[in-house]
Amino acid sequence: MKKKILVLCTGNSCRSQMAEGYLHYFAQERAEIYSAGIETHGLNPKAVATMKEDGIDISGHTSNHIDEYRNLNFDFVITVCDHAKESCPYFPSNAEIFHHNFPDPAKAVGTGDEIALAFRNVREEIKKYSEHFVKENLL
Repeated sequence: MKKKILVLCTGNSCRSQMAEGYLHYFAQERAEIYSAGIETHGLNPKAVATMKEDGIDISGHTSNHIDEYRNLNFDFVITVCDHAKESCPYFPSNAEIFHHNFPDPAKAVGTGDEIALAFRNVREEIKKYSEHFVKENLL
């Protein structure tokens, strides 16, 4: 039976979208992956471009609100920012809760190259975390 994983962030535009993409990639058919935010900010085009550089297409993802998934029974909930962890609604399920606060690349400032580097750095952190998560919890 496939495990259900929810990745939760503030706006469901960058970090949770990247994590959803990598969890899909590493878990393959072992899990159903969802991502949501406690708000919805739309899909960040820089996140899409940064993931595409690594061969992961998240351009078809949508920015979803946590309320859309209230009736799903998740096995795992992963919060990827402190704000989401602190504001995460209660889920009436037996989901295991995981947390890792990744820097928000959407808040990066500087030149275009510096901002792109911030997105790549966060992408690599999320990639490593996602691969480890799948190895530890789904294999």
